[in-house]
Amino acid sequence: MGELISVNPTTGQRIRAYPVLPATGVDQAVARASERFPEWSRLRAGKRAGFLEGLASALRERSEALARLATEEMGKRLAEARAEVEKCAVACEYYASHGPDFLVDQMIASDAGRSLVAWQPLGPVLLVMPWNFPYWQALRQAIPATLAGNTVLLKHASNVPGCAAALEELFNEAGFPEGVFRNLAIGSDAVEAVISDPRVRGVSLTGSEGAGRAVAAAAGKALKKTVLELGGSDAFVVLADADLDHVAQQAVTARFQNNGETCIAAKRFIVEAAVADDFVARLRDGIERLRVGDPMAEDTDLGPLARADLRDDLHDQVRRSIDAGAACLTGGEALDRDGFFYAPTLLDRVRPGMAAFDEETFGPVAVVTRAADAEEAVAMANASRYGLGGSVWTRDRTRGEALARRLECGCAFVNGIVKSDPRLPFGGVKDSGYGRELSALGIREFVNAKTIWVD
Repeated sequence: MGELISVNPTTGQRIRAYPVLPATGVDQAVARASERFPEWSRLRAGKRAGFLEGLASALRERSEALARLATEEMGKRLAEARAEVEKCAVACEYYASHGPDFLVDQMIASDAGRSLVAWQPLGPVLLVMPWNFPYWQALRQAIPATLAGNTVLLKHASNVPGCAAALEELFNEAGFPEGVFRNLAIGSDAVEAVISDPRVRGVSLTGSEGAGRAVAAAAGKALKKTVLELGGSDAFVVLADADLDHVAQQAVTARFQNNGETCIAAKRFIVEAAVADDFVARLRDGIERLRVGDPMAEDTDLGPLARADLRDDLHDQVRRSIDAGAACLTGGEALDRDGFFYAPTLLDRVRPGMAAFDEETFGPVAVVTRAADAEEAVAMANASRYGLGGSVWTRDRTRGEALARRLECGCAFVNGIVKSDPRLPFGGVKDSGYGRELSALGIREFVNAKTIWVD
């Protein structure tokens, strides 16, 4: 039957094994989600919102245990894990307050006596989710999907099976009817069969570009609605008039938060040449001050990567970039200690064609590219197959907004670190995927926008 193995990336030691759900169990879970859907979808949106308030309470009641579990399974700093749990609770409250309004019929004038758009749920929705934010990534889709009246099946990343099981427990503790949310403890090899099941009506994936292509192909074959939030190589554009002391400090956070393992981390620092040397000096100083260590310790700034293969892949990207001419100013190697630690790294003079520019670097590696001026900086930012987020840093906010509008990405920030917020739509373009999560747009991804015309 197989097992999902949880490994502590800080020590490299096995934590626990979870049995894989057999095919019969998967079928039973899908059947229950399908059977529960009619009853759940007929509830008033305001009634379903009440369950989200209960979920927010359950998250806060178990906050410390949930945070420690995430840190133990995937290596994020405990302080960041606590913040992730709280962010999930805030999102529950936001949708409980505002979600029902997003689902109100939209009246439209036409040749009918009465015509409108009704937002009606689709049915069971499969979520294929990653490990880097084991609660937030899953809940930011599950919260609006269930509020809209869908039921949810979660296929979580195989290295965070404990977090996945905890999510199902949270929904149960919040009083959701059995079958509205179910964790499927399965491997990636079982996903296509779930997607092809006619009872499943939609699929949302957050993950790698390769995983997105596989899920989209399977869903397309089965004519299922999909939302894909894939990788990113976000540009962090620094103009010559920026406050370098402040911006360099923000740059360290933007790149190294969550151990650098986030799709919307600033991965390419594109700096106007006039201030590049000064910015790089400040960035290097900030990086070298980072304290690498046990993510459970309150004074740690950077923990391990989630898995050994991720650390090895990152190092390969660094070495290939250096071989192609990039200058390694600090770091550039795995640390000789237990667990999956990689030294915080700064690569300078990186250009298109190098691995660190063209590929997504998922870990503690900051990359600097020098641009002659703002026009070249924008061109460099857009010279990527990815288009998730991006930011512009300048004292001139009007100019910053004008340049942000030209960035080819789904989320563009001026003088701020790219982040997700339940009030704002989130998603990408190009090879970073399609569709939107969060806000009113997110809740309407897995609904039928049904036109109703009455004579």
